[in-house]
Amino acid sequence: MSQITLTALILFAVTYVLMMAFQKIRPYVAIGSAIIFIVLGIIASSNPSNGFFALDGGSFSYGIKEALGKIDWNVIMMIAGTMGTVYLFIESKMPQLMSDILVSKMPNVKWVVVALSLFAGIVSAFVDNVATVLMIAPVALAFCKKLNISPVSSIICIAISSNLQGAATLVGDTTSILLAKAANLDFSDFFVDSGRPGMFWVVEAGALVSAFIIVFMFRKETGKIEFNSRTKVEDMFPTYLLVGTVLLLIIASFIPYKNNAAEGQFYKPDITNGIICIGFFIIGIIRELFIKKNKEIVKDAFKEIDYYTIALLAGLFIVIGGIENAGVIDFIGNSIAKLGSGSVFIVYTIIVWMSVLLSAFIDNIPYTATMLSIMPVIAANVGIDPKILYYGLLCGATLGGNLTPIGASANIAGIGILRKEGYEVKSSTFMKYGVPFTLAAVITGYLLIWFIWKP
Repeated sequence: MSQITLTALILFAVTYVLMMAFQKIRPYVAIGSAIIFIVLGIIASSNPSNGFFALDGGSFSYGIKEALGKIDWNVIMMIAGTMGTVYLFIESKMPQLMSDILVSKMPNVKWVVVALSLFAGIVSAFVDNVATVLMIAPVALAFCKKLNISPVSSIICIAISSNLQGAATLVGDTTSILLAKAANLDFSDFFVDSGRPGMFWVVEAGALVSAFIIVFMFRKETGKIEFNSRTKVEDMFPTYLLVGTVLLLIIASFIPYKNNAAEGQFYKPDITNGIICIGFFIIGIIRELFIKKNKEIVKDAFKEIDYYTIALLAGLFIVIGGIENAGVIDFIGNSIAKLGSGSVFIVYTIIVWMSVLLSAFIDNIPYTATMLSIMPVIAANVGIDPKILYYGLLCGATLGGNLTPIGASANIAGIGILRKEGYEVKSSTFMKYGVPFTLAAVITGYLLIWFIWKP
């Protein structure tokens, strides 16, 4: 290993440790690390003969222009646009109405919890996981208060269900957006990819199996429930915006990118999906600002965009580009391939379950962003298409967060809601539901992905 590769590896490890230790300043840590990589690249370019910066394939190089080019603006725009539109959708109260209708048709507490959990999963396939919890948890709180029962178990199930289904579609979660970029996937590829069932069906199978877990755990909750009041929705336009976003993403998915287009065939720009998501959000903002004259909701919509995650990803894109140029990606990829002794099944198994364990304690966004760049290297070492490794990574990293209360933002949001209501949730209480749910969903996904995509 060259000196610059070792230095980059140490810097990358320190970056991760600091992000884990100081969660509130993770974007600053990532951006600071990105600046250090750029500085090292500038120094290397001004001292090309310095042996410290020597690599097997030449000298380390990483200038400002190249670093900024590593930021995927399509991903950034998709996240910002989707979050903005989802906020308008939530403010319209349509999700609450949908939940009310669902609850009103259930016979008892057990089936209400199952129904709300499944509903949370369906919503989170198109809406951010945290937003899903914030939308549906109040419904669970309302019926629990009417029956004078604890809402802890219900909110936990809603949170872990929303985490599960975030991997079902392109817009369901940040990790899905990152996967789509790395694997060159479009919206329709999550349903059918190269003639095979896509990630959507894998996730739904996991959701179905985990639903039986919820039914079993709530088998004694047979108390009757009455839920007569329904939320009124006076503005349908935000719903049309969200549906329009999804439909246009589906339509655009049939148009190839430049890399996949035949000679002379029309192809779409790399930032097409980002433009679609931002475009519908802007339409909503223009309507609120100039037609409804509602400046406050416009301000709140921009406040609700997760600039924290956007800044974190921007810094990580640059950092990952830096470690790639420094040879760290190749080193990690080769090491994992050797650990699997060249066996595709062993390598796939390591990636899935390593992702489950790590995502239980660290944020899955930086982890996924890093590992996605390593998958092609591992695949090249064992001589396979990286697609099975991409899907295995998404399965493990997305669902692994359900093992612990700190493993996913949706879990933290759910526990925060309970704390405001006066309920302190112990880790053991959360894991009572999270562990069996996670194991059921991950094992199902792990087996299905292997069966569908094995070489």
